[in-house]
Amino acid sequence: MKLLFTGGGSAGHVTPNLALIESFTALGDTCLYVGSADGIEARLVTSVPFHTIASGKLRRYFSWQNFVDPFKIAFGLLQALLICLREKPDIVFSKGGFVAVPVVYAAWLCRIPVICHESDVTPGLANRLCLPVIRRICLNFEETLRYVPNDRAVVTGTPLRSELTQGDAARGRAFLGFDTTRPVLLVFGGSLGAQAINTLVWRNLAALTEEFQVCHVVGDGQVNASADAPGYVQKPYIREEFGDVLMAADIVVSRAGANALYELLSLQRPHLLIPLTAVASRGDQLANARTFRDAGYSRVLEEQDATDEAFLESLWLLWRDREDVAAALAKFRRHDSVATITHLLRETAGNT
Repeated sequence: MKLLFTGGGSAGHVTPNLALIESFTALGDTCLYVGSADGIEARLVTSVPFHTIASGKLRRYFSWQNFVDPFKIAFGLLQALLICLREKPDIVFSKGGFVAVPVVYAAWLCRIPVICHESDVTPGLANRLCLPVIRRICLNFEETLRYVPNDRAVVTGTPLRSELTQGDAARGRAFLGFDTTRPVLLVFGGSLGAQAINTLVWRNLAALTEEFQVCHVVGDGQVNASADAPGYVQKPYIREEFGDVLMAADIVVSRAGANALYELLSLQRPHLLIPLTAVASRGDQLANARTFRDAGYSRVLEEQDATDEAFLESLWLLWRDREDVAAALAKFRRHDSVATITHLLRETAGNT
């Protein structure tokens, strides 16, 4: 079987595809990827042929780019059509992001079945645009069923890469140069980093390193050379070793992007979420964070409330209550996402 994967804009739109590509490649299937040349997918996708198309963005605010991007989208659709006609995939799997929309519609025009995946509790605009032409939509969370056609939706969770599911705490500590005398705090803000979280950590570094060994994933180009303390390690990005680092972490501070959140829930890491504000996003991270705070899985500190005092107090409370949080996380239902989506893709491709 030949599969075409698409999705981009952030690592959360790419890494689940990589987990599926790893599985299908091991089974002898042929995979290819369509993304944008300047997106993070161009750097992350190295194991299969990578094809680029023009990509535009549909903004909810005024920008002069809104007059240019429709032409980029139209050109991207033409490029995606040519790729579909040339490569003739049996099925397309879309992880979302605006680069995926032209690919999904090109596949539909070529009568190639499409399955997409929605990570957030509330569906994003790209997937909402694709809903009319796809066969099925895979969901991270049961809470999303209220927003999509139930006859085409299936709760699968997110495909996790083997390096996540096979993470080892001892390897993680060794990678970071940490010992076992003090607990480990992991802070990360997604593949692009999070300046607000970075600044909180740097301002409170002395207090944090009194209690914890701190691994701080700051994002590409965000390393602060002046931030230094015993037991503090900065990394712009962690790739293959991230599963080991996650398992080494006693508590975690993170944004509330859906894929990162699903990883924290699945691997049962007690965590504090600092979601993006509604001003900086469509509000999806706020919805994710509030949903799982109410379920008892997550502790949440909203960015507008994140003073130094509130940040440290939230961390100390999470550390104090970590066993209760871990007990709640143990109740989270983790899906065998790779197996479920693999079966769904094969079944759908076979029924065309």
